[in-house]
Amino acid sequence: MEDLIGQISDFVWGPPTLILIVGTGIYLTLRLGFLQIRALPYALRLAFSPAKQDKNSKGDISHYQALTTAMAATIGTGNIVGVATAVVLGGPGAVFWMWITALFGMATKYAEAILAVKYRVENSKGEMSGGPMYYLEKGLKAKWLGVLFAIFGACAAFGIGNMVQANSVSDALNSSFSIPTWVTGLVLTVLAALVIIGGIKSIGKVTAFFVPIMALFYVLGGLVIIVMNLDIVPAAIGLIFSDAFTASAVGGGLLGTVIRYGVARGVFSNEAGLGSAPIAAAAAKTDYPGRQALVSMTQVFIDTIIVCSITGITIVMADLAGSGLEGGPLTQASFAAFLGDWGGYIVTIGIVLFAFSTLVGWSYYGEKCFSYLFNDKVVPVYRIIFVIAIFWGSVQTLDLVWSISDVMNALMAIPNLIGLLGLSGVVVYETKKFLEIAKKEKEEARA
Repeated sequence: MEDLIGQISDFVWGPPTLILIVGTGIYLTLRLGFLQIRALPYALRLAFSPAKQDKNSKGDISHYQALTTAMAATIGTGNIVGVATAVVLGGPGAVFWMWITALFGMATKYAEAILAVKYRVENSKGEMSGGPMYYLEKGLKAKWLGVLFAIFGACAAFGIGNMVQANSVSDALNSSFSIPTWVTGLVLTVLAALVIIGGIKSIGKVTAFFVPIMALFYVLGGLVIIVMNLDIVPAAIGLIFSDAFTASAVGGGLLGTVIRYGVARGVFSNEAGLGSAPIAAAAAKTDYPGRQALVSMTQVFIDTIIVCSITGITIVMADLAGSGLEGGPLTQASFAAFLGDWGGYIVTIGIVLFAFSTLVGWSYYGEKCFSYLFNDKVVPVYRIIFVIAIFWGSVQTLDLVWSISDVMNALMAIPNLIGLLGLSGVVVYETKKFLEIAKKEKEEARA
């Protein structure tokens, strides 16, 4: 059974899907005139110093909280384990293709968010509900695609967004500190319940505080390594660039080994095109869809260009990719090569924090998928079951769940990308409208 699911996973994450994901990003980039580069400084300012007019706008949480909720779900084990896997299987050049994927993924994430806000609805509790299922139904007039997305998203939430994350935490703490898995499971369950039961406002407050701390903790650890070893950094970066265009990168069929693993792990890490993050974006207080979309776009920049780069450059500098180690252990060994035991502890703690944040962020995604499929009355029951699943996942072996979740994750992307391509005209229209408004605001601020 596991072999069959693995084959299905290889197929759905194969060249056709990856080409569709990256191709959509390239198409949107061209239609938007490389907005992700032109507007990045302004987007970062919006993310960390929200516009005053948004305080009185419709929504449940602030720009910043919507960003950190999405980042909580995306800054996960992929930033540590996924990057290491890409370097082992694809070579150092895979890091370069992760950067390329992120560049175009920023345009995709922008488009997802702008549609999520435009087509969001107010539920029976007065809260905002949005995401691919709503813009597929209301914008593209294809409710069946919205239903498919919600089904795949609901399944992925319990798998890759819940049990496998809890399992990663319990395994990491058991191997590093000999903490019994049931103890970790119990603590995780209680902590997650305190956050999740309160809904999006509670999740937003926690992620706004928690996400910057966990990201800075890991990034600072990596920066210490880089600063202490500046003499070998140029060679490592040079190897990343040169290896990206080796025979293995341009050969091997339609997608070379380096390109394939770089793109696949880049998408897995930042989730651009999968349709998960716009569910959080739809809850933001914002006066124009374009304003929140620019904020959401920065998530890919932070996740892949900053956090994944720290992991990738450190692994290349340590030169342990051929040692037989893979995934988390390789990242741990690479950090330890420069910082001793403390390096391994940084990665272990990073895995724990990143996995927990992913669990919290995905709880909201799953909630919205379930409420779309059924109704808002199922939400309390969903939250209880989600919390119980955390403990179960902490004490079980979940290889099959990992594989099934990976398939569901990929299948989410297909209806979402159809929606992005079909509604790209709406994205362009809303972008032009907002950029004109932003220009006027800038002129008024100068006057």
